[in-house]
Amino acid sequence: MVSEHSDAQDGETTALALKILVAGGFGVGKTTLVGAVSEIRPLRTEELLSEAGQLVDDTGGVDQKVTTTVAMDFGRITIRSGLSLYLFGTPGQDRFWFLWDELSQGALGAVVLADTRRLEDCFPAVDYFEHRHIPFVVAVNCFTGARTYGAHDVSRALDLDQGTPVVLCDARDRDSGKEVLIRLVEYAGRMHTARLLDSVG
Repeated sequence: MVSEHSDAQDGETTALALKILVAGGFGVGKTTLVGAVSEIRPLRTEELLSEAGQLVDDTGGVDQKVTTTVAMDFGRITIRSGLSLYLFGTPGQDRFWFLWDELSQGALGAVVLADTRRLEDCFPAVDYFEHRHIPFVVAVNCFTGARTYGAHDVSRALDLDQGTPVVLCDARDRDSGKEVLIRLVEYAGRMHTARLLDSVG
């Protein structure tokens, strides 16, 4: 979850690097979000959609999509001096879920991207993180032309635990994506602190 290092040459104080997952259904914008916020050239493991994949991947509502993540996306963003986030975008299709357990090891928390046109596609990610007690926020990617729903409506539709944050975002916009990540870090920090207090109480 956290790695620390100090740079003796420039006297820099201890830095934190936190691992964050970006999850959600097929075609919801995970690769786009990681690419938009990353300050390094993001690592992508995308392949062209094939005819064979059309038999198992539901492309309804994302008809223009021509590639899909087959392992993970990776990027990095510095939130403030001494705090960096390492972002791991998960593949969205069921057949790649065996990778999720490996990717989630040591994660501080997760962003579950949602598309209101295909809201049911994010149920597996919500269930995954709830059952493993990994803090997460739901980020509704506001696609052009999609009906707009408020955070409360989305929370109710997904039957989220009380207090789980829901934020509206544009996965293409760096500032919007950064705000989502800040909300997650703040929420995960509160959750981890509460668990620590419970364990010693």
